[in-house]
Amino acid sequence: MKQRQAKYSIGQVVRHRVYPFRGVVFDVDPTFSNTDEWYEAIPEDIRPTKDQPFYHLLAENAESEYIAYVSEQNLIPDTSGEPIRHSELDERFAADDTGGYRARGQRLH
Repeated sequence: MKQRQAKYSIGQVVRHRVYPFRGVVFDVDPTFSNTDEWYEAIPEDIRPTKDQPFYHLLAENAESEYIAYVSEQNLIPDTSGEPIRHSELDERFAADDTGGYRARGQRLH
C-alpha cells in the first residue's frame, strides 16, 4: 500500500467538508491510526478509506472546542482568516503572518 503525501501541514487551519467545524492541524498520521470502534461508528455511507492521511485537530464549532480526528478527504482549507479559539492553542502554537499557526519553538525561515 502506497502512502500518500499529506496535503495539509501542522499549524494549518482547515474545515470539515460536511460538518460545521474547523480547526488547526496539530498532528498527522500517514494512514488511519485510531480504533476499529471509532472507525465503525462513522456512518458507512460517509466512512473514509483508511489508506489516506488522517489529521488531529484542535477543533471548534459554534458550541464547543474539542480534539477531532479527520480523514484528508473530509477536509478543505479554511480561508476565513478567523482566529481559532481552542483553549490548547496558545500552549501549542503561535499565530503566523499567513493566518495559520506555527508550533511553539519552531523558528521562522
